[in-house]
Amino acid sequence: MKSRYLGWLCECTVLLSLGFFTAQIQSAQVIQVDVEHVIHPLTVELVQQAIKQADEEGASAVLLRLNTPGGLLSATKEVIQAIVASDVPVIAYVGPSGGRAASAGFMILVSADVAAMAPGTNTGAAHPVLMGGEMDEVMKAKVSNDAAASVRSVTSKRGRNPEVAEKAVLESKSFTEQEALDAKLIEYVAADVQSLLKDLDGKTIKRFDGSETTLSLADASVTMFELSYRQSILLTLIDPNLAFILLVLGLAGVYVEFSNPGLIFPGVAGTILVILGAMALTVLPINWAAAALVVLGLVFFVLEATTTTNGILAVGGVIAMVLGAVMLIDTDIPELSINWGTAVGATLPFAAITVFLLQLAVRSFRAKVVTGAQGMIGEVGVAKTDVYAKGRVFVHGEWWSAASDTPIPVGAAVRVVGIDDLKLRVEPGSSNVPASEPVAH
Repeated sequence: MKSRYLGWLCECTVLLSLGFFTAQIQSAQVIQVDVEHVIHPLTVELVQQAIKQADEEGASAVLLRLNTPGGLLSATKEVIQAIVASDVPVIAYVGPSGGRAASAGFMILVSADVAAMAPGTNTGAAHPVLMGGEMDEVMKAKVSNDAAASVRSVTSKRGRNPEVAEKAVLESKSFTEQEALDAKLIEYVAADVQSLLKDLDGKTIKRFDGSETTLSLADASVTMFELSYRQSILLTLIDPNLAFILLVLGLAGVYVEFSNPGLIFPGVAGTILVILGAMALTVLPINWAAAALVVLGLVFFVLEATTTTNGILAVGGVIAMVLGAVMLIDTDIPELSINWGTAVGATLPFAAITVFLLQLAVRSFRAKVVTGAQGMIGEVGVAKTDVYAKGRVFVHGEWWSAASDTPIPVGAAVRVVGIDDLKLRVEPGSSNVPASEPVAH
């Protein structure tokens, strides 16, 4: 009985050990974030949340897969701060083959705990760009020196080559994956993520605070960081060209609704598009002087429809809106700018629709009433009897009782100047007409 009990206890111990060992193997996890866009404030949010998720789930590492042309210096610094402060090791990997980590992407790459690139990739040319856009030569020098000092500091801490890294900032020097490896800017060249994780398995890395961590990543499962609905929408719409088009279409829809109350659909759709466009644009650095030009263009379109300027204000509105659009995003990064084609292509139809619809509304407002009693004012007819204190006239295909302040002979033309209940007040018309031929205007 005792031996049976001991056998049962041994079996339980073995099963528990196997379960614990299996749990340990399954717990090896890597959270992957793909950065395949311009570095902007949303990128900061994605990296911060991925690091937080990895920390909460006990992941072994966070992997940033970079394929970016660069981005805003302010956002880049926040990403680097999140990487440096992370309790979970951060691996930066430029891939797939043919990709790049230029400018801001280079600064993020060399700040990670592990830096790696795929064959056929490149990095470098880390020219800094502020959210303030254009800078004079003195300011450019200050910003470049600041960025260079930041790169020297972080690469020195990571055991990489600070002198070569500095050249990527001050001299806009670029490197292939092999050049970066030879210059000790990165540690690995790997064909894909799984190959990289196998290469890293068992390696001991030095963290930014000086501590050492041994990576166990050979059988790690890679979990893609899931974007929220808001982040997915913003990441799609954050292209300034698309955001501007949505904004213009939305404004046109709202305007159509105001011009034709009751249509409902243009107003609802327009409001949604305006919100989406504005939400995307507000993530980016806005040049408020350029925004004022866009508003000025709208004002000119309204004035063109309400005054007689022979198109001068409309042309001025188009010029103001186009110039405002191309300067709306305050940055030197081409990928974050609204191009001329988008600005002109969106502005011209919007101007035509706005001016045309507003002219129709103004003309309708100014037109005299042509229905009901007021519609009779100004109509021309013929006197069927002598008209003075009383008489009969034929106006607008109908017989009417009429009165006039001056005598009007039968057969003369009459013009309606007023109406009291069902009695017209008339005055002599411009010419006589035969009594037998009623006049209906």
